[in-house]
Formats: sequence, structure tokens, C-alpha cells
Amino acid sequence: MRTQRQVVDYSLQKRAVLRDVHNGKVGTLEVCDASPYLKNAARFHGEPTDDRCPVCRRDNLTLVHYIYGDELKQSAGQARKLAELPVLAMTLREFQVFVVEVCQSCAWNHLIEQYLLGRDALNADELDQGGAVASSASGRHRETGSSSQRREGRQ
Repeated sequence: MRTQRQVVDYSLQKRAVLRDVHNGKVGTLEVCDASPYLKNAARFHGEPTDDRCPVCRRDNLTLVHYIYGDELKQSAGQARKLAELPVLAMTLREFQVFVVEVCQSCAWNHLIEQYLLGRDALNADELDQGGAVASSASGRHRETGSSSQRREGRQ
């Protein structure tokens, strides 16, 4: 998404946990502990992937996107479909997205990524055009020199 920023990737942490599971230092019951709420969120709001569960290898993983932010009020903490995020990014100033992978079979779950979305990342030209949020190849917003100069002039 174009307004995606401050991305935190938890793949190294996931790799360390899986290494400990495969070495026997951590039991599978300790890491396969998805709550019924998380499993339901995966079932109804999740995005299926082509990746197999790294623990049981029976099912493909499902990604669940949770949103948090001051402007969300009672909606904070809800799971949302990936298709809903661009619409929210154009209507809200800023909110945080947490992406959790879940296995429906063994209840494996792990936070894999978090990032910010919202209108605050768009420059004045993009807001004036009212353009829709589109996925870019890199997934990150790039500032032009002219927009950063305009922002410095407003401060």
C-alpha cells in the first residue's frame, strides 16, 4: 500500500522460535496456542496464503490483519480483511496494523509484521487529487523534494 510506513518485520523472531521448537527447547503446545477468537478471525477475516504451517505442515497459513488507532474508537482491535485497509487508509489519519499468521489445524500463530497506514503519509498533491490508494511495486511511499519543501514551509 502506498501509505504503508514504519514497517517492523518479525521474521527473525519467528525463525528463532521455530528453531527452538525443532530442537526441542520449546514444546509445540507452547507455540500452538491460538485463542478461539484468533482462529475465528482467521476463518472469517483472514487472507489465505500458499505457505504451509511450519509446525504441523498440514494446512496453509492464514494472515489476520488487526487494526488499532485513536480514530477507530470502538473498532480498535478488530480484525479486517486486507481489501478494507486501503479504504481505511484514505479516511483515517493514522492507524496501526498488526499481521498475525495462524494455522487452523494446530493453532500455530505468530506476529509477522506491523506497520502504520493512513492519510498522514500522503503529500498535499495526492490529497487534492483524491486519488485512490494503489499498491505500488515497493509497497512504500516515496517523498519528492517538492513535497518535503512544502511541508517544511508550513511548519
